[in-house]
Amino acid sequence: MWRANSQELADRRRIYLQEVFSAISVQSFTKEMGERAARIDAESRKAGIVIPLADLQIGVAALEPGYAVATHNARHFRMIPNLDVRQF
Repeated sequence: MWRANSQELADRRRIYLQEVFSAISVQSFTKEMGERAARIDAESRKAGIVIPLADLQIGVAALEPGYAVATHNARHFRMIPNLDVRQF
């Protein structure tokens, strides 16, 4: 929304986000999620796999309540064990 190159595109993105936020409750990122992310990061790095921190945090936040992650770029999310990843 903030990087839109037109007001029309910004408005469409704003409406989309409002719809998403009304359908899915926003959750806090908890200490337990942080610890889980740290454990997954450490185990992945030992195997030579580096998951970008933002993707790892999103994935762990989805794991806790049992959500899937739907994305256009599933590559990093598929590296997170037990995460249900859906390709857009």
